Amino acid sequence: MLEYGIIESTYNGKSGHPGGSLSAADIITVLFFNQMNIDPKQPNSPKRDRFVLSKGHVAPALYSVLAERGYFDKEELKTLRHIGSNLQGHPDMNKTIGIDMSTGSLRTRFIMCKWNCHGVKIK
Repeated sequence: MLEYGIIESTYNGKSGHPGGSLSAADIITVLFFNQMNIDPKQPNSPKRDRFVLSKGHVAPALYSVLAERGYFDKEELKTLRHIGSNLQGHPDMNKTIGIDMSTGSLRTRFIMCKWNCHGVKIK
């Protein structure tokens, strides 16, 4: 079902990276449905696992899994990259519920992950 959300969102957005998103769909599905400690009803729980999508251009895969898990309505996938949408070309933690880190620029995310983990440990 994740694949349908990816195709639908990139089609309606008239842009995006469906190939990269489709190639990441299986691993993201396993992580969000079988491995990670997350709860859409408590998206900011300090005890949740964090997910950082280093290559932000495959955001349609992340948005699709978040919609499937219930973080937001699946209909919102149709607004990908539209003006005013919470779902833009790269994940934005200030706009989209369930996003733990805004990403886009490659490599800088590894440093941010390290400091994010440090911050969680300190709390």
